[in-house]
Amino acid sequence: MIRVKLPYHLQTMARTGAEVKIEVPADATQRTLLDTLEAEYPVLRGTIRDHATQERRAYLRFFACEQDLSHESPDAPLPVEVIQGEKPFLIVGAIAGG
Repeated sequence: MIRVKLPYHLQTMARTGAEVKIEVPADATQRTLLDTLEAEYPVLRGTIRDHATQERRAYLRFFACEQDLSHESPDAPLPVEVIQGEKPFLIVGAIAGG
């Protein structure tokens, strides 16, 4: 099971807590994780990734194991600690300001 931490606005939409657990294949990538998350919580489709391009939304970032994975290939393997459920995959709302 992979642990995914969601920002508050996505928790509200999906009617979940801060963290959800999803079953993803052993060779998990960002793409398979997000595909599974959107399949289990259809209300999240289009909120994390664009419907047409499947690219990450501009004001969301992905983190795991204290690393920013936002610009990694969606088909790159997730860190082993995330796949094993030891560390969460974080979807974080970016903060803009000046």
